[in-house]
Amino acid sequence: MIKNAKFIISSTDYKKCPQPTLPEYAFIGRSNVGKSSLINSIVNQKNLAKVSSKPGKTQLINHFLINDKWYLVDLPGFGYAKISKTKRQEFQKMTSNYLSYRDNLMCLFVLIDLRLKPQIIDQNFMQWLAIAKIPFKIVFTKSDKVNKNSIKKNIKKYKEYMRKEWEEIPEIFITSSLKKTGLIEIENFINQTNKLFIQNS
Repeated sequence: MIKNAKFIISSTDYKKCPQPTLPEYAFIGRSNVGKSSLINSIVNQKNLAKVSSKPGKTQLINHFLINDKWYLVDLPGFGYAKISKTKRQEFQKMTSNYLSYRDNLMCLFVLIDLRLKPQIIDQNFMQWLAIAKIPFKIVFTKSDKVNKNSIKKNIKKYKEYMRKEWEEIPEIFITSSLKKTGLIEIENFINQTNKLFIQNS
């Protein structure tokens, strides 16, 4: 159970992040996927992560300390945010360096809008993660926007699409920040994975 969550620091480089003494879980997704809303729902606070109607609001590596035991990290989104090409490249370098070199990163949650068909940009990113051996899970967002039959149908289509390239489909969480669907499952996964960090440290 998440009892407290507090903002620690915003960083422009993984080297400026907090000392890697606690397990860490990062959230990333294309612009407007509902990342900030999901983070706020997980920690049960309205404004911990800044929610904006304008895509590309998150532009730094944002660390939040949860229960004084682990870090939740809000990473810049990717995709169609209205920012310059130069700025986009800066974000990509900042994020890829963080994912590649942050030793205490236990898992990356890749957020995907459940309503959309598979997007090439998501697939390319997940393939890069697999090649780089960065552990990640798929988190489908906005499940409250579609009915139960559509949820099953959309996820089935997504898996079928991924099986063309993937030998094994990453673990999937189905979430809604509005209805708090799937949040307990994510928290349980984090609690279990935290034990591995203690054992390996």
